[in-house]
Amino acid sequence: MLAKRIIPCLDVKDGQVVKGVQFRNHEIIGDIVPLAKRYAEEGADELVFYDITASSDGRVVDKSWISRVAEVIDIPFCVAGGIKSIEDAGNILQFGADKISINSPALADPTLITRLADRFGVQCIVVGIDTWHDAETGTYQVHQFTGDEARTKVTTWQTIDWVKEVQQRGAGEIVLNMMNQDGVRNGYDLRQLNAIREVCHVPLIASGGAGTREHFLDAFKLARVDGALAASVFHKQIINIGELKRYLAEQGVEIRL
Repeated sequence: MLAKRIIPCLDVKDGQVVKGVQFRNHEIIGDIVPLAKRYAEEGADELVFYDITASSDGRVVDKSWISRVAEVIDIPFCVAGGIKSIEDAGNILQFGADKISINSPALADPTLITRLADRFGVQCIVVGIDTWHDAETGTYQVHQFTGDEARTKVTTWQTIDWVKEVQQRGAGEIVLNMMNQDGVRNGYDLRQLNAIREVCHVPLIASGGAGTREHFLDAFKLARVDGALAASVFHKQIINIGELKRYLAEQGVEIRL
């Protein structure tokens, strides 16, 4: 069995790490490189960096910090933000990233997933999906351009259908960003994760809602995800990564210590 992964998420805006609640009201957390180094030293399995306004601003992720991160950490890291072409992706990988993640650009042009997978291999192509639970209809709907609340829009895709679509097109991994849970620290949406797990045959990463060690355990044990991504609990040092991993190992989760 492959070891489960603990993945700190660093949302980047204007060259700094920020964090919001339900994708709104972002506060500055700190500088990118020292935070990345700290998480690697604490035992993170991987890091994810989202340049959250790149797509809505119509630009590509700022590459100046990617090589600096690559110099100070020895764990894999994934970069996302406005990647719309093979050239964009190639540049980011060349600067030292191990994976690239696409979200809004994939919704705008789903063939991008296949072109990137064909060029670089499915193992380094991640598709991020921003999913919102509509309480009135009971449906989970994919949103686009979520880094800028003024430009965020709901798409015609229901989440489960988009998960199927991106797999067919060559996604090697899916990060499910559960917007309702984002930053509120009351647990991952296990109901949604279980529904997605049934149709997701590539590694599935849960994102949005982690507040306690038990929330991570539930995601791994009850929703069978491959990795758990979190931000505020690590940024605010509510949970220490090393202690979390030891706890999970004690509970029978296969994890690297």
